Amino acid sequence: MSNSDDYGPGLLAPYRVLDLTDGRGLLCGKMLADLGADVVQVEPSGGSPARKIGPFYKDEPGADHSLFWWAYCANKRGVTLDVSRADGAALFRRLVGQADFIIESADPGHMNSLGLGYPELQELNPRLVMVSITAFGQDGPYADYAASDIVGMALGGFMHLTGDGDRPPLRVSMPQFYQHGSAAGAAAAMIAHTHRQLTGEGQHVDVSCQQAVARTLAHAPQYWDLEQTILRRMGAYRESAGGTFTRINWPCKDGYVNFQPGGGTAGAARSVRSMLAWMTEEGMGSPELDAVNWEELGYGTARAEIMEQTVDAVAPFFMTHTRNELADGALERRILLFPVATPSDILAHRQLAARDYYDQIEHPELGETVTYPGHFVKDMQDPKRVGVRRRAPRVGEHNREILGGELGLQDRDLARLSELGVI
Repeated sequence: MSNSDDYGPGLLAPYRVLDLTDGRGLLCGKMLADLGADVVQVEPSGGSPARKIGPFYKDEPGADHSLFWWAYCANKRGVTLDVSRADGAALFRRLVGQADFIIESADPGHMNSLGLGYPELQELNPRLVMVSITAFGQDGPYADYAASDIVGMALGGFMHLTGDGDRPPLRVSMPQFYQHGSAAGAAAAMIAHTHRQLTGEGQHVDVSCQQAVARTLAHAPQYWDLEQTILRRMGAYRESAGGTFTRINWPCKDGYVNFQPGGGTAGAARSVRSMLAWMTEEGMGSPELDAVNWEELGYGTARAEIMEQTVDAVAPFFMTHTRNELADGALERRILLFPVATPSDILAHRQLAARDYYDQIEHPELGETVTYPGHFVKDMQDPKRVGVRRRAPRVGEHNREILGGELGLQDRDLARLSELGVI
Protein backbone atom coordinates (compact mmCIF):
# COMPACT_ATOMS: atom_id res chain seq x y z
CA MET A 1 0.00 0.00 0.00
CA SER A 2 1.31 3.45 -0.89
CA ASN A 3 2.23 5.84 1.89
CA SER A 4 2.27 8.88 -0.41
CA ASP A 5 -1.07 10.06 1.00
CA ASP A 6 0.56 10.44 4.43
CA TYR A 7 2.43 13.54 3.27
CA GLY A 8 1.17 17.04 3.85
CA PRO A 9 2.37 20.28 2.22
CA GLY A 10 6.14 20.35 1.90
CA LEU A 11 8.62 22.99 3.01
CA LEU A 12 8.67 24.55 -0.48
CA ALA A 13 4.99 23.96 -1.24
CA PRO A 14 4.22 27.54 -2.39
CA TYR A 15 6.91 27.51 -5.08
CA ARG A 16 6.91 26.44 -8.73
CA VAL A 17 10.00 25.06 -10.51
CA LEU A 18 10.32 24.58 -14.27
CA ASP A 19 12.85 21.81 -14.82
CA LEU A 20 14.36 21.74 -18.31
CA THR A 21 17.25 19.44 -17.41
CA ASP A 22 18.12 16.20 -19.13
CA GLY A 23 20.03 13.31 -17.51
CA ARG A 24 22.77 15.77 -16.53
CA GLY A 25 20.73 17.74 -14.00
CA LEU A 26 17.60 15.88 -12.94
CA LEU A 27 18.66 15.43 -9.32
CA CYS A 28 18.54 19.18 -8.69
CA GLY A 29 14.81 19.38 -9.38
CA LYS A 30 14.24 16.10 -7.54
CA MET A 31 15.73 17.55 -4.35
CA LEU A 32 13.50 20.62 -4.59
CA ALA A 33 10.51 18.39 -5.29
CA ASP A 34 11.29 16.27 -2.24
CA LEU A 35 11.21 19.49 -0.22
CA GLY A 36 7.69 20.07 -1.52
CA ALA A 37 8.14 22.41 -4.49
CA ASP A 38 5.82 21.96 -7.47
CA VAL A 39 8.44 20.83 -9.99
CA VAL A 40 7.28 20.58 -13.59
CA GLN A 41 9.61 18.52 -15.77
CA VAL A 42 9.60 20.06 -19.24
CA GLU A 43 10.56 17.42 -21.81
CA PRO A 44 10.97 17.54 -25.58
CA SER A 45 8.11 16.24 -27.68
CA GLY A 46 8.22 12.46 -27.40
CA GLY A 47 9.99 12.47 -24.04
CA SER A 48 13.40 13.16 -22.51
CA PRO A 49 16.48 11.23 -23.68
CA ALA A 50 16.98 10.41 -19.99
CA ARG A 51 14.10 7.96 -20.27
CA LYS A 52 16.41 5.74 -22.33
CA ILE A 53 18.93 5.39 -19.50
CA GLY A 54 18.83 1.98 -17.82
CA PRO A 55 18.41 -0.16 -15.89
CA PHE A 56 14.76 -0.77 -16.70
CA TYR A 57 11.81 -2.14 -14.79
CA LYS A 58 11.87 -5.94 -15.19
CA ASP A 59 14.59 -5.44 -17.83
CA GLU A 60 11.96 -4.17 -20.27
CA PRO A 61 13.22 -0.97 -22.00
CA GLY A 62 10.59 1.70 -22.48
CA ALA A 63 9.97 5.40 -21.98
CA ASP A 64 8.15 4.76 -18.71
CA HIS A 65 10.30 1.86 -17.48
CA SER A 66 13.63 3.62 -16.81
CA LEU A 67 14.63 3.24 -13.17
CA PHE A 68 16.98 6.19 -13.69
CA TRP A 69 13.96 8.29 -14.66
CA TRP A 70 11.94 6.95 -11.74
CA ALA A 71 14.72 7.77 -9.27
CA TYR A 72 15.39 11.34 -10.39
CA CYS A 73 11.91 12.45 -11.50
CA ALA A 74 9.72 11.12 -8.70
CA ASN A 75 7.62 13.88 -7.11
CA LYS A 76 7.55 15.90 -10.33
CA ARG A 77 4.75 16.64 -12.73
CA GLY A 78 5.59 16.53 -16.41
CA VAL A 79 4.74 18.21 -19.70
CA THR A 80 6.11 17.80 -23.20
CA LEU A 81 7.04 21.09 -24.81
CA ASP A 82 9.56 21.74 -27.57
CA VAL A 83 10.96 25.11 -26.53
CA SER A 84 13.05 25.28 -29.72
CA ARG A 85 9.84 25.84 -31.69
CA ALA A 86 8.18 29.25 -31.70
CA ASP A 87 4.86 27.96 -30.34
CA GLY A 88 6.67 25.96 -27.65
CA ALA A 89 8.82 28.92 -26.59
CA ALA A 90 5.73 31.12 -26.39
CA LEU A 91 3.99 28.67 -24.07
CA PHE A 92 7.15 28.32 -21.99
CA ARG A 93 7.32 32.09 -21.52
CA ARG A 94 3.78 32.01 -20.18
CA LEU A 95 4.81 29.34 -17.69
CA VAL A 96 7.82 31.43 -16.67
CA GLY A 97 5.49 34.18 -15.53
CA GLN A 98 4.10 31.78 -12.90
CA ALA A 99 7.43 30.20 -11.91
CA ASP A 100 9.83 30.86 -9.05
CA PHE A 101 12.75 28.77 -10.31
CA ILE A 102 14.06 27.44 -13.62
CA ILE A 103 16.65 24.68 -13.82
CA GLU A 104 18.39 23.89 -17.10
CA SER A 105 21.38 21.82 -18.20
CA ALA A 106 21.77 22.80 -21.86
CA ASP A 107 25.16 23.63 -23.31
CA PRO A 108 26.35 27.19 -22.55
CA GLY A 109 24.68 29.70 -24.83
CA HIS A 110 21.89 27.36 -25.98
CA MET A 111 19.13 29.04 -23.98
CA ASN A 112 20.28 32.45 -25.23
CA SER A 113 20.10 31.18 -28.82
CA LEU A 114 16.42 30.33 -28.25
CA GLY A 115 15.65 33.76 -26.84
CA LEU A 116 15.18 32.08 -23.44
CA GLY A 117 18.33 33.26 -21.69
CA TYR A 118 18.16 34.71 -18.21
CA PRO A 119 18.06 38.37 -19.33
CA GLU A 120 14.98 37.71 -21.50
CA LEU A 121 13.23 35.59 -18.86
CA GLN A 122 13.98 38.04 -16.06
CA GLU A 123 12.13 40.71 -18.00
CA LEU A 124 9.05 38.47 -17.76
CA ASN A 125 9.65 37.66 -14.10
CA PRO A 126 12.14 39.91 -12.23
CA ARG A 127 12.12 37.61 -9.16
CA LEU A 128 13.06 34.53 -11.17
CA VAL A 129 15.93 32.32 -9.97
CA MET A 130 17.51 30.39 -12.84
CA VAL A 131 20.01 27.57 -12.21
CA SER A 132 22.23 26.48 -15.12
CA ILE A 133 24.07 23.19 -14.59
CA THR A 134 26.89 22.38 -17.01
CA ALA A 135 30.09 20.38 -16.94
CA PHE A 136 32.48 23.32 -16.66
CA GLY A 137 30.34 26.42 -16.21
CA GLN A 138 29.15 29.13 -18.55
CA ASP A 139 32.58 30.61 -19.27
CA GLY A 140 36.27 29.75 -19.35
CA PRO A 141 38.37 27.76 -21.86
CA TYR A 142 36.51 24.49 -21.16
CA ALA A 143 32.98 25.92 -21.20
CA ASP A 144 32.15 24.45 -24.62
CA TYR A 145 33.74 21.04 -23.97
CA ALA A 146 31.50 18.00 -23.70
CA ALA A 147 31.99 15.75 -20.66
CA SER A 148 30.83 12.26 -19.80
CA ASP A 149 30.91 11.08 -16.20
CA ILE A 150 34.40 9.61 -16.52
CA VAL A 151 35.75 12.80 -18.14
CA GLY A 152 34.21 14.96 -15.44
CA MET A 153 35.40 12.83 -12.53
CA ALA A 154 38.90 12.80 -14.03
CA LEU A 155 39.07 16.58 -14.54
CA GLY A 156 37.50 17.16 -11.13
CA GLY A 157 40.42 15.31 -9.56
CA PHE A 158 38.36 12.53 -7.99
CA MET A 159 39.81 9.70 -10.07
CA HIS A 160 43.35 10.56 -9.04
CA LEU A 161 42.48 9.35 -5.54
CA THR A 162 40.32 6.36 -6.51
CA GLY A 163 41.71 2.87 -6.99
CA ASP A 164 44.94 1.03 -6.22
CA GLY A 165 48.25 2.88 -6.34
CA ASP A 166 49.84 0.44 -8.79
CA ARG A 167 46.92 0.58 -11.23
CA PRO A 168 45.30 3.29 -13.38
CA PRO A 169 42.78 5.69 -11.77
CA LEU A 170 39.17 4.54 -11.50
CA ARG A 171 35.78 6.19 -11.61
CA VAL A 172 33.08 5.36 -9.07
CA SER A 173 30.85 2.67 -10.59
CA MET A 174 27.66 4.77 -10.40
CA PRO A 175 27.75 8.12 -12.28
CA GLN A 176 28.50 10.92 -9.81
CA PHE A 177 29.76 13.92 -11.79
CA TYR A 178 26.45 15.52 -12.69
CA GLN A 179 24.88 14.44 -9.41
CA HIS A 180 27.45 16.51 -7.52
CA GLY A 181 26.61 19.46 -9.75
CA SER A 182 22.88 18.89 -9.32
CA ALA A 183 23.12 18.81 -5.53
CA ALA A 184 25.22 21.99 -5.61
CA GLY A 185 22.58 23.53 -7.85
CA ALA A 186 19.80 22.73 -5.39
CA ALA A 187 21.76 24.28 -2.52
CA ALA A 188 22.61 27.34 -4.62
CA ALA A 189 18.95 27.72 -5.60
CA MET A 190 18.05 27.96 -1.91
CA ILE A 191 20.77 30.56 -1.33
CA ALA A 192 19.48 32.60 -4.26
CA HIS A 193 15.96 32.17 -2.91
CA THR A 194 17.04 33.57 0.45
CA HIS A 195 18.59 36.56 -1.33
CA ARG A 196 15.32 37.02 -3.23
CA GLN A 197 13.31 37.02 -0.03
CA LEU A 198 15.59 39.70 1.44
CA THR A 199 15.90 41.92 -1.64
CA GLY A 200 13.15 40.95 -4.07
CA GLU A 201 15.81 40.25 -6.72
CA GLY A 202 16.16 37.11 -8.80
CA GLN A 203 19.51 35.62 -9.79
CA HIS A 204 21.15 33.47 -12.45
CA VAL A 205 23.15 30.69 -10.76
CA ASP A 206 26.01 29.23 -12.81
CA VAL A 207 26.93 25.70 -11.61
CA SER A 208 30.13 24.00 -12.77
CA CYS A 209 30.04 20.26 -12.05
CA GLN A 210 33.83 20.21 -12.22
CA GLN A 211 33.99 22.73 -9.39
CA ALA A 212 31.41 20.77 -7.40
CA VAL A 213 33.54 17.61 -7.66
CA ALA A 214 36.76 19.49 -6.89
CA ARG A 215 35.09 20.90 -3.79
CA THR A 216 34.69 17.37 -2.40
CA LEU A 217 38.50 17.12 -2.40
CA ALA A 218 39.07 20.23 -0.30
CA HIS A 219 41.08 18.16 2.18
CA ALA A 220 43.59 16.93 -0.43
CA PRO A 221 45.66 20.13 -0.86
CA GLN A 222 45.94 20.46 2.93
CA TYR A 223 47.24 16.95 3.40
CA TRP A 224 50.87 17.99 3.05
CA ASP A 225 50.52 20.63 5.76
CA LEU A 226 48.92 18.14 8.15
CA GLU A 227 50.67 14.87 7.29
CA GLN A 228 53.74 15.87 5.26
CA THR A 229 52.37 13.46 2.68
CA ILE A 230 50.89 14.02 -0.77
CA LEU A 231 47.49 12.35 -0.85
CA ARG A 232 47.22 9.71 -3.57
CA ARG A 233 45.18 6.64 -4.33
CA MET A 234 46.12 3.71 -2.12
CA GLY A 235 43.24 1.25 -2.52
CA ALA A 236 42.68 -0.53 0.80
CA TYR A 237 45.47 1.44 2.47
CA ARG A 238 46.09 4.96 3.68
CA GLU A 239 49.47 6.68 3.72
CA SER A 240 50.25 8.77 6.77
CA ALA A 241 53.15 10.89 7.96
CA GLY A 242 56.54 9.29 7.56
CA GLY A 243 55.43 7.09 4.68
CA THR A 244 53.56 4.59 6.86
CA PHE A 245 50.90 2.56 5.02
CA THR A 246 47.94 1.62 7.19
CA ARG A 247 45.28 -0.81 5.99
CA ILE A 248 41.73 0.48 6.45
CA ASN A 249 39.64 -1.93 4.33
CA TRP A 250 39.72 -5.66 5.09
CA PRO A 251 38.05 -8.72 3.55
CA CYS A 252 36.11 -10.97 5.88
CA LYS A 253 33.98 -14.10 5.58
CA ASP A 254 31.09 -12.47 3.70
CA GLY A 255 32.34 -9.09 2.51
CA TYR A 256 34.46 -6.27 3.89
CA VAL A 257 34.91 -4.25 7.06
CA ASN A 258 36.70 -0.98 7.82
CA PHE A 259 39.25 -1.00 10.63
CA GLN A 260 42.23 1.34 10.96
CA PRO A 261 44.90 0.19 13.41
CA GLY A 262 46.96 2.96 14.90
CA GLY A 263 48.42 4.39 18.08
CA GLY A 264 48.14 7.47 20.26
CA THR A 265 45.92 8.47 23.14
CA ALA A 266 42.69 9.40 21.31
CA GLY A 267 41.11 5.94 21.46
CA ALA A 268 42.99 4.36 18.56
CA ALA A 269 45.44 2.54 20.86
CA ARG A 270 42.60 1.20 23.00
CA SER A 271 40.84 0.01 19.87
CA VAL A 272 43.91 -1.92 18.67
CA ARG A 273 44.55 -3.45 22.10
CA SER A 274 40.92 -4.58 22.31
CA MET A 275 41.21 -6.18 18.88
CA LEU A 276 44.41 -8.00 19.88
CA ALA A 277 42.75 -9.22 23.10
CA TRP A 278 39.78 -10.55 21.09
CA MET A 279 42.15 -12.39 18.77
CA THR A 280 43.91 -13.93 21.79
CA GLU A 281 40.56 -15.10 23.19
CA GLU A 282 40.03 -17.08 19.99
CA GLY A 283 43.53 -18.51 19.85
CA MET A 284 44.80 -16.17 17.10
CA GLY A 285 46.74 -13.70 19.21
CA SER A 286 50.08 -12.05 18.46
CA PRO A 287 52.53 -11.71 21.37
CA GLU A 288 54.74 -9.45 19.24
CA LEU A 289 51.90 -6.95 18.70
CA ASP A 290 50.76 -7.23 22.33
CA ALA A 291 54.24 -6.03 23.33
CA VAL A 292 54.04 -2.88 21.18
CA ASN A 293 53.56 0.35 23.16
CA TRP A 294 50.63 1.54 21.05
CA GLU A 295 49.98 4.52 23.31
CA GLU A 296 53.33 6.05 22.40
CA LEU A 297 52.77 5.65 18.69
CA GLY A 298 51.24 8.91 17.52
CA TYR A 299 48.88 8.89 14.57
CA GLY A 300 50.70 7.68 11.48
CA THR A 301 54.05 7.20 13.22
CA ALA A 302 54.00 3.41 13.64
CA ARG A 303 56.95 1.79 11.89
CA ALA A 304 56.28 0.02 8.62
CA GLU A 305 57.25 -3.38 10.07
CA ILE A 306 54.66 -3.00 12.84
CA MET A 307 51.95 -2.25 10.30
CA GLU A 308 53.03 -5.25 8.22
CA GLN A 309 52.88 -7.50 11.28
CA THR A 310 49.42 -6.12 12.07
CA VAL A 311 48.16 -7.01 8.60
CA ASP A 312 49.66 -10.50 8.82
CA ALA A 313 47.95 -11.12 12.17
CA VAL A 314 44.60 -9.37 11.77
CA ALA A 315 43.72 -10.36 8.18
CA PRO A 316 43.39 -14.13 8.92
CA PHE A 317 41.27 -13.37 12.01
CA PHE A 318 38.80 -11.29 10.00
CA MET A 319 38.41 -14.13 7.50
CA THR A 320 37.00 -16.36 10.27
CA HIS A 321 34.05 -14.03 10.91
CA THR A 322 31.17 -12.46 9.04
CA ARG A 323 30.66 -8.71 8.87
CA ASN A 324 27.89 -8.79 11.48
CA GLU A 325 29.93 -10.95 13.84
CA LEU A 326 32.82 -8.51 13.61
CA ALA A 327 30.55 -5.49 14.01
CA ASP A 328 28.77 -6.92 17.06
CA GLY A 329 32.03 -8.04 18.66
CA ALA A 330 33.65 -4.67 17.96
CA LEU A 331 30.74 -2.78 19.51
CA GLU A 332 30.91 -4.93 22.63
CA ARG A 333 34.67 -4.34 22.93
CA ARG A 334 34.68 -0.65 21.87
CA ILE A 335 36.73 -1.35 18.75
CA LEU A 336 36.64 1.21 15.91
CA LEU A 337 35.29 -1.12 13.20
CA PHE A 338 32.25 -1.18 10.96
CA PRO A 339 31.00 -3.35 8.10
CA VAL A 340 30.86 -2.19 4.48
CA ALA A 341 27.17 -2.25 3.55
CA THR A 342 25.88 -3.62 0.24
CA PRO A 343 22.77 -2.17 -1.47
CA SER A 344 20.66 -4.99 -0.03
CA ASP A 345 22.06 -4.22 3.42
CA ILE A 346 21.05 -0.60 3.03
CA LEU A 347 17.54 -1.58 1.99
CA ALA A 348 17.12 -3.69 5.15
CA HIS A 349 19.08 -1.48 7.56
CA ARG A 350 17.30 -1.04 10.89
CA GLN A 351 18.54 2.55 11.33
CA LEU A 352 16.93 3.62 8.05
CA ALA A 353 13.78 1.67 8.93
CA ALA A 354 13.61 3.40 12.32
CA ARG A 355 13.70 6.78 10.55
CA ASP A 356 10.98 5.73 8.05
CA TYR A 357 13.43 6.40 5.26
CA TYR A 358 11.79 4.34 2.54
CA ASP A 359 8.53 5.33 0.84
CA GLN A 360 6.05 2.99 -0.83
CA ILE A 361 4.79 4.58 -4.04
CA GLU A 362 1.96 3.29 -6.20
CA HIS A 363 2.43 2.74 -9.93
CA PRO A 364 -1.21 2.25 -10.98
CA GLU A 365 -0.26 1.53 -14.60
CA LEU A 366 1.83 -1.42 -13.36
CA GLY A 367 -0.56 -2.53 -10.65
CA GLU A 368 2.33 -2.44 -8.18
CA THR A 369 3.72 -0.49 -5.25
CA VAL A 370 7.45 0.26 -5.50
CA THR A 371 9.90 1.01 -2.68
CA TYR A 372 11.71 4.35 -3.10
CA PRO A 373 14.51 6.01 -1.13
CA GLY A 374 12.77 8.74 0.83
CA HIS A 375 13.72 11.98 2.58
CA PHE A 376 17.31 13.17 2.30
CA VAL A 377 16.66 15.46 5.28
CA LYS A 378 14.08 15.12 8.03
CA ASP A 379 11.86 17.89 9.35
CA MET A 380 11.82 17.08 13.06
CA GLN A 381 8.63 19.07 13.64
CA ASP A 382 6.75 17.30 10.85
CA PRO A 383 8.66 14.37 9.25
CA LYS A 384 6.05 14.09 6.51
CA ARG A 385 6.96 17.42 4.93
CA VAL A 386 9.94 15.94 3.07
CA GLY A 387 9.83 12.75 1.00
CA VAL A 388 8.46 11.03 -2.09
CA ARG A 389 4.80 11.72 -2.77
CA ARG A 390 4.28 10.47 -6.32
CA ARG A 391 5.97 8.43 -9.01
CA ALA A 392 7.77 10.05 -11.94
CA PRO A 393 5.51 11.44 -14.68
CA ARG A 394 4.72 9.48 -17.82
CA VAL A 395 5.40 11.17 -21.15
CA GLY A 396 3.14 14.23 -21.38
CA GLU A 397 1.10 13.06 -18.40
CA HIS A 398 0.20 16.56 -17.19
CA ASN A 399 -0.13 18.37 -20.51
CA ARG A 400 -3.87 18.81 -20.14
CA GLU A 401 -3.60 19.66 -16.42
CA ILE A 402 -0.94 22.36 -16.86
CA LEU A 403 -1.15 23.59 -20.45
CA GLY A 404 -4.91 23.24 -20.50
CA GLY A 405 -5.99 23.85 -16.92
CA GLU A 406 -3.46 26.55 -16.09
CA LEU A 407 -2.76 28.22 -19.44
CA GLY A 408 -6.29 27.77 -20.79
CA LEU A 409 -5.51 25.73 -23.93
CA GLN A 410 -8.50 23.80 -25.25
CA ASP A 411 -8.37 20.15 -26.27
CA ARG A 412 -8.34 21.15 -29.93
CA ASP A 413 -5.34 23.40 -29.25
CA LEU A 414 -3.49 20.57 -27.55
CA ALA A 415 -4.33 18.23 -30.41
CA ARG A 416 -3.02 20.73 -32.98
CA LEU A 417 0.21 21.28 -31.04
CA SER A 418 0.65 17.54 -30.74
CA GLU A 419 0.25 17.07 -34.49
CA LEU A 420 2.87 19.77 -35.06
CA GLY A 421 5.30 18.08 -32.66
CA VAL A 422 5.31 21.01 -30.25
CA ILE A 423 3.99 18.94 -27.36
